[in-house]
Amino acid sequence: MAHVVTESCIKCKYTECVEVCPQKAFREGENFVVIDPDECANCALCQMMCPVDAIFADYNLPEGQENFAELNRKLAKEWPEAKLRAAPEDADAWATKSNKAGLLSFSPFCDS
Repeated sequence: MAHVVTESCIKCKYTECVEVCPQKAFREGENFVVIDPDECANCALCQMMCPVDAIFADYNLPEGQENFAELNRKLAKEWPEAKLRAAPEDADAWATKSNKAGLLSFSPFCDS
């Protein structure tokens, strides 16, 4: 069992979840984070810390978000370990938006 980051995180990318993860299971893209299911200890600390309710247990994904389990698995193999960062300046504006899947950047995060 593992936790999965879903659509609500896209373009918000708050990283409180990254900070509390004892397994360092988070991986980071340009505008999204994912959880490596092979590293996740299923402790749910990240789920409790997520300000946009984007993280769910893989067995309890919201309807229509089931594809994010495989997406987390795939991107976790390609993206670098996530770090605690300030959220994007416009994160609060994106926090209440839905239907953001088409805005997901598949690029890994690169420090400049």
